[in-house]
Amino acid sequence: MLEKLSRRALASGVALLCTSLLGLAGARAEPLLTQGIGTSNCGRLAADLRPGEGLGNSVNLMAYSWAQGYISAANVSLVEADSKHVDMSQLDETKVLTMLQKYCKANPDKQPLGALNDFLRAAEKVHIKWDKGTVNWNQ
Repeated sequence: MLEKLSRRALASGVALLCTSLLGLAGARAEPLLTQGIGTSNCGRLAADLRPGEGLGNSVNLMAYSWAQGYISAANVSLVEADSKHVDMSQLDETKVLTMLQKYCKANPDKQPLGALNDFLRAAEKVHIKWDKGTVNWNQ
């Protein structure tokens, strides 16, 4: 009986501690504009990216998926601003992973999203017919 009480007390104490810590973490959290593997440290990511292994490598898969989402979001912003976007069909996994790895090896103190920002600035834009305000997230 005493052993059951001790287990319950321990479990209750652990639950209370976890709840308290989660509350503190939430109270101190700063709002994020973006997150994911693209905001990690380039120095660490460069060593783990292996473009030759394709998307069977879990780090490659995470980085490529994150890059697709990031560029997709940038495209929405671009078309809303100027009816132009980057053609994503040119961005296969080898090109994206190699771009990220090259950038990260050259800039180990930066974030991989810098490679995508550089690409987005330099890439040829495709003009499309787009009605501004089509995407309205403020409603």
